[in-house]
Amino acid sequence: MDGLARPFRLCSVAGMTDRTILLNGARLLADLSGALLWPERGWLVVADLHLEKGSGYAARGTLLPPYDTGATLSRLEEAVARLRPARVVCLGDSFHDRTAAARVPAEDGRRLTRLTAALDWVWIAGNHDPLPPGDWGGTVREEIVEGPLTFRHEALAGAVAGEVSGHYHPKAAVLVRGRQLSARCFASDGRRLILPAFGAYAGGLNVLDPALAGLLGRDFRVWLLGREKVHAFPAARLSPGRPGPAALGPAALAARQASRR
Repeated sequence: MDGLARPFRLCSVAGMTDRTILLNGARLLADLSGALLWPERGWLVVADLHLEKGSGYAARGTLLPPYDTGATLSRLEEAVARLRPARVVCLGDSFHDRTAAARVPAEDGRRLTRLTAALDWVWIAGNHDPLPPGDWGGTVREEIVEGPLTFRHEALAGAVAGEVSGHYHPKAAVLVRGRQLSARCFASDGRRLILPAFGAYAGGLNVLDPALAGLLGRDFRVWLLGREKVHAFPAARLSPGRPGPAALGPAALAARQASRR
């Protein structure tokens, strides 16, 4: 569990700062906020908001500061104001569980309503998601096919090229002067793209984890969210970070899985 996620600073690291992601002929941009921009269509895409994760954990006895929904919406509002998209697509798991929408504070609900009223807003259904309250606006879809791209919540094995998804909360680690630095990231092999979790309390799964091994080609790249820039690295520069599931005991594995739900 990351808490209110804060990006790290990468200094003098041999990564590129080019934010461009080429996917099945489409030119996309990785934004420092964790959102994806499709300039040609004017789309802003975010994944895994996990609104009210904090209150969900509190109900089960794990007390967290109850500010994750507000922090997530603030970052989303900033990205919308700065990038001025025509459409926002939320790639599923926008709510942490099936009762999360009812726990969203009234003021945060009004903030969300103002966002959806100002834009063409699409909620992609995720494995955690309830239907959002009708008065919050937006439309609900299972997936969207637009030009060369397909937008869905979870990557499908053997899916066609151009798939954009979330669900896995990818992060990556790099070694810098003997220190391992880790951050959320975009990950793509040119055929499919997996977005980082946008939610303030959303955890992450290392892109070298076996759970992602069958989804990304061998020569994939990542775009790490630094404090001031997005840093691009090839897979060969990455570190496995924490041990994979086979090396974790049952309690540690359960805690890690919970952190990315």
